[in-house]
Amino acid sequence: MKPLKAIAGATLLAAFTCMAATAEESAKSTLITNAVVFDGVNEELQEGVDVLIEGNLIKQIGKEIATPEGAEVIDAGGKTLMPGLIDAHWHMMWAKLSVPVVMSKDAFYLGIMAAQTAEEDLMRGFTTLRDAGGNTFGLKQAIDEGLTPGARIYPSGALVSQTSGHADFRPKLQPDDPPYLETSGHAIIADGVPEVIHAVRKQLRAGATQIKLNAGGGVSSDLDPLDVRQYTMDELRAAVETADTWNTYVCVHAIGGDAARAAIEAGVQCIEHGMLMSEETVKLMAEKGVWLSIQPILNDEDAIPFPPGSVNQMKFEQVAEGTDRVYKLAKKYGVKTAFGTDVIFDPELCKKHGKLL
Repeated sequence: MKPLKAIAGATLLAAFTCMAATAEESAKSTLITNAVVFDGVNEELQEGVDVLIEGNLIKQIGKEIATPEGAEVIDAGGKTLMPGLIDAHWHMMWAKLSVPVVMSKDAFYLGIMAAQTAEEDLMRGFTTLRDAGGNTFGLKQAIDEGLTPGARIYPSGALVSQTSGHADFRPKLQPDDPPYLETSGHAIIADGVPEVIHAVRKQLRAGATQIKLNAGGGVSSDLDPLDVRQYTMDELRAAVETADTWNTYVCVHAIGGDAARAAIEAGVQCIEHGMLMSEETVKLMAEKGVWLSIQPILNDEDAIPFPPGSVNQMKFEQVAEGTDRVYKLAKKYGVKTAFGTDVIFDPELCKKHGKLL
């Protein structure tokens, strides 16, 4: 089984060293002195530590490291230095913009706003973001080329959805008119095995590092109840097999147990959300080595602000009741777990990105 590229093998890299280096910057040395280091492994902090960085990679961690010729020296002054944060479920294009803005504004405007979000995320300490749906290919390229600051992005590309699925944003009375999110590459409707294969290949061609497919009902979508299964077993397997030919994997949006179980049996490697899964399904995940990517969907002061009394709010409350329960089950059975935030359409929640993770 292939590893999840977005949530495994991350290097120990502080947020401010993550911006993609140009050719001239790649050989630059930076020595950070007098830091308190949290290495992400040991509970105890290490005091009075120096960290030597060459280019954008850490070369040495220790005490009283000799300063290389020409190196920039930064005195941490006893402040804490830690590995960069990883968000395994992020939507760069939609995180801080309202629904009307996302649905109507020019693509260049959305891209500039996403670049601003990328820099803000980096300054909050995030160095790796697995983008779980949205057209971030251009932004990723700009970050990788050093044109704009931001964390490394592992893009999924367009959300793959069936008709009436979690990413079907078309008006009820005009179901054949592709919505702006589809024409701009943020979502794609695919029905039947041939269309699913084509949709997956389109994302891989564009540069997707993994495929995001919607296999069950969602909170933010209006047309699908939480407990429905989306996609047949043949369609799910087609997506998995197509991704496998590209040496990558499929992660699926699945809140309910039936949707998650079908996806697991089809060979999906990562379940996103899963708050309403049964204990038997969680146990099956552990047996098959499937990852659970879970988010802090809680009915607290940081809850997503859906309109009071709306269908979305009622679905949110139902999902929030399952968050603690499914996480305890995942710990009980030793399910491999990744953590993300899934912030969408809310600039205030974006400011709490680190807290939410």
